[in-house]
Amino acid sequence: MGRWRPPPPKSSPYITPAGYAALQDELKGLWPRRADVVQALAAAAAEGDRSENAEYIYRKKELAGIDRRIRYLQRRLPDLKVVAETPKPDRVFFGARVTVEDDAGQASEYRIVGADEADPGQGMISIDAPLAQALLKTAVDDEIALRLDDREQSFLVTAIRYD
Repeated sequence: MGRWRPPPPKSSPYITPAGYAALQDELKGLWPRRADVVQALAAAAAEGDRSENAEYIYRKKELAGIDRRIRYLQRRLPDLKVVAETPKPDRVFFGARVTVEDDAGQASEYRIVGADEADPGQGMISIDAPLAQALLKTAVDDEIALRLDDREQSFLVTAIRYD
């Protein structure tokens, strides 16, 4: 069996202004870090035998990771569409903070953001996520049903707000 896997589906190109600024800052911060790693790599290479030089091997892997992230950001940033305007405040669209209540009465708040700034631990879910897709265009007091782990769960939209 081969290692080939089909590429993942492309994520939505939308991003908030704060998320776009964070990615730009990350890219700007990677260049000085890369220069430091290259300098450390050169010092490790000067020590001699590279096959058993742990510092050299570590720095090569670190440099490869930094270069990979720089390439990704350089390709991704021009394609992103910054969504700054606030749509109708009575419906759920990109950038909305949505409070939902599940079947058990547990309330949760989510913010619908772009795939590049999604952080479920902070309540920021990607617009490509199944929950976000189900929430789009709903209003307060709308109920949605979502299939999770072989069972269906319903959510009630209790609040919508935009920053």
